[in-house]
Amino acid sequence: MILIDGKKVAEEIRKDIKIQISKLIEDNKPLPGLVTIIVGDNSASQVYVGMKSKTCIELGMNSKVEQLSGDISEKELLEIIDKYNKDENYHGILVQLPLPKHINEEKVIEKIIPEKDVDGFHPINVGNLVIGKDTLFPCTPYGILVLLEKYNIKTKGKHVVVVGRSNIVGKPIANLLLQKKENANAIVTVCHSATSDISQYTLQADILIAAMGKPKFITEDMVKDKAVVVDVGTNRVDDQTAKKGYRIVGDVDFENVSKKVSYITPVPGGVGPMTISMLMFNTLKAYNKINKL
Repeated sequence: MILIDGKKVAEEIRKDIKIQISKLIEDNKPLPGLVTIIVGDNSASQVYVGMKSKTCIELGMNSKVEQLSGDISEKELLEIIDKYNKDENYHGILVQLPLPKHINEEKVIEKIIPEKDVDGFHPINVGNLVIGKDTLFPCTPYGILVLLEKYNIKTKGKHVVVVGRSNIVGKPIANLLLQKKENANAIVTVCHSATSDISQYTLQADILIAAMGKPKFITEDMVKDKAVVVDVGTNRVDDQTAKKGYRIVGDVDFENVSKKVSYITPVPGGVGPMTISMLMFNTLKAYNKINKL
């Protein structure tokens, strides 16, 4: 069994971005900029935003965090997004989800212009992904593709089973792997909450992608020998023996499943670190496109 080291690959991507930004500094060019908008005081969101901002600064990008009150009106939030749509100092706009219930997430996502939509959630970017055009891809699915490529895991003609159909991971990774392209070209099955016997499908998977948000849902008897397993889950489970009183586990029963597979991503340290690195990649990509570089 080979462990897919997301930390290592994510670090390689960041080093490459840092080199490209150093060249921009040498040439006295303006730097890529990312603004992250956070509404309210959700503690998990605060942590994610802090990590994104810190990474931006480490790589030499401009970073701004726009902290907004939880009772801000939808209209005010849309106006702030529009301000950054027009601001030439920022090439990526990210609104941290989830949003308070009185704000329509779809309206917010659609307000960000596609050229600055570094999350890859705007319907135009989603449409371009589905029809196979280059665009700003959602960060976690893009990170999975890069991991498979870095570990030379062939996808052409392979049966990929995706468990989960979210707009953030399940649907986009299924569509990315369907494309008639290098490092894609797979036969893809998507399972979800209406699938009556999931193991009937997971046992057929050459590559199994677990993204349903249920701790240790995928067990050893659901995976065929020598399969590749990508665990996207990040679940907090109580553990009194742990320092914080909890630990983070994936959607896969790692301890037992790892005994029979060829490759597997750990949690933490697998897909997670890739997400922020691909966000930085998207910000630089947006910058290059906007500046026609």
